[in-house]
Amino acid sequence: MTSHEKPSGMPNPQPNERNSSPADLWPLVHAERAALAADLAALTEEQWATPSLCAGLTVREVLAHLTAGASLNSVRWMAGVIRCRFDFDKQVAMRLAEQLGATAAETHARFRRVITSTTKPPLPVVAMLGETIVHAEDIRRPLGIRHNYPIETLTRTAEYYQGSDLVVAAKKRIVGLRLVADDGPFTTGSGPLVSGSTVALIMAMTGRAAYCDELDGDGVKILRDRHTLT
Repeated sequence: MTSHEKPSGMPNPQPNERNSSPADLWPLVHAERAALAADLAALTEEQWATPSLCAGLTVREVLAHLTAGASLNSVRWMAGVIRCRFDFDKQVAMRLAEQLGATAAETHARFRRVITSTTKPPLPVVAMLGETIVHAEDIRRPLGIRHNYPIETLTRTAEYYQGSDLVVAAKKRIVGLRLVADDGPFTTGSGPLVSGSTVALIMAMTGRAAYCDELDGDGVKILRDRHTLT
């Protein structure tokens, strides 16, 4: 997804877990969900209505999307696909609406209930980790909330996205560029340099052009120009 796209509902049936087992990754997903829930606990109604980095969605709606992802197994996902006649965007909107609730407090409560869930659509667990981090930033950045992510969690996520176009065209977006994190071990590719924090690299890889402002190197303009890739 780019910053101009709503969450995608089209998974790839042959993902790459990149040598990380689900048992290793689920605790990282759960930790990031818990941190996000804590960050949002005291939001005002006005803050809940803040536009997120997902065009057309508020921060409250993005949180409901994360709840939907943690509540939807492969069988329910396929049933929804069929019900929506293979219109994946329509299914995403339908599932989001199911989890939104009548109030922001209910939206938040529903998310808290799935913090430790291991339910997922037909996606690899590392993709769920990526979705959690990217959508958490989609929520946090417009609200001015900063979160100190563990560098191991970010590095695993960056390594996944650099080799995947699953859900979001990250691999395609960074072709011909050399990405180097200045706060951790992540590095990939060759060509014009793009350097910065691991979280900024992840967000730029996944089409969030605003994070290019936090990056340095001759490749930044190229990466920024590719932010609309899907």
